[in-house]
Amino acid sequence: MKITALEAVPYAIPYTHPLKFASGEVHTADHVLIRIHTDEGVVGTADAPPRPYTYGETQTSIVEVVENVFAPHIIGMDPLDREKIHAVMQRTIHNQVAKGAVDIALWDIAGTSLGTPVHKLLGGWTDSMRVSHMLGFKPAQELLDEALRFGEEYGITTFKLKVGRRPLGLDIEACEVLRAGLGDDVEIYLDANRGWTANEAMEVLRRTDGLGLTLLEEPNDAKEAMGRRRLVEQSPIPVVGDESVPTAGDASRELLSGGCTAICIKTARSGFTEAKEILGLCTGLGVDVTMGNQIDTQVGSIATVTFGAAHRATSARAGELSNFLDMSDDLLADPITITDGRIFVRDEPGVGAGIDEDKLAHYRQN
Repeated sequence: MKITALEAVPYAIPYTHPLKFASGEVHTADHVLIRIHTDEGVVGTADAPPRPYTYGETQTSIVEVVENVFAPHIIGMDPLDREKIHAVMQRTIHNQVAKGAVDIALWDIAGTSLGTPVHKLLGGWTDSMRVSHMLGFKPAQELLDEALRFGEEYGITTFKLKVGRRPLGLDIEACEVLRAGLGDDVEIYLDANRGWTANEAMEVLRRTDGLGLTLLEEPNDAKEAMGRRRLVEQSPIPVVGDESVPTAGDASRELLSGGCTAICIKTARSGFTEAKEILGLCTGLGVDVTMGNQIDTQVGSIATVTFGAAHRATSARAGELSNFLDMSDDLLADPITITDGRIFVRDEPGVGAGIDEDKLAHYRQN
């Protein structure tokens, strides 16, 4: 089997409302659908979500690097020779989301051609993941109302609260209102998206002590090394690296230098292959991992479930899998459902991200 084409299709689907957080806000899913075609008719599919304010990649840059930088060298290669294909992509620095999508599409080809679900090829630990829902910047009572609604409608009992606002009292109030309204059995953790300084983060931890918060993700910029390490040393809960650890090398640096004590894995920026490397590093060092969300579509979310459910460590915590509910539409032909707070893997060959071609034609940008 040989690769005959790499296709990068830009598309745009509006969100039902703006999603706001410390590092920016989004109104539309301006993503790129990646397809790898083969001479045997097997096609691998993945979604690439640009995040220019975090990683620097844009919709245009992903199309350019996939079709005009990667494709000329990858066409003609065997899609099962992932190491060789990764060596080609590694000649180009950065562009993690583009590389990750190509990798997931390669795994999709492997599973489809072998007649096996990719979650089985990756490890097959379980058949579903618990869902964590992300709560964005809103007044405290609105956040509580949203959490209660998601708990009632979908059975979700884990919530990630986006913080990093000033004054700090806005986020502290949100923590207090959520804990009082949700009770002690619901998990709440924080993600500041680098919105605070280390000292501000320590003040928030001091003032929320006793609320049972479980994790603090990317509280300040990891490049502020002294402040970040002082914060990690003093934090009573794990400090999670996310934007600071897009690669296995970054994760190694931050964990070994004291920049974090847990890691967020996002398949949208690492693919499955590098995600396995990051996971192996974390399990070897004995640190927790979470499965994160790149404000993914259903196509991206099913990829996260595929990887997360495949491994014991990644399925131990609820994964951030519900942001597709904020979209006005999606491309997945067989939509995702959340049942009793869980999303199940697709029990079919490949990743299971079949595309509704009519919707793709409607939302594509060229």
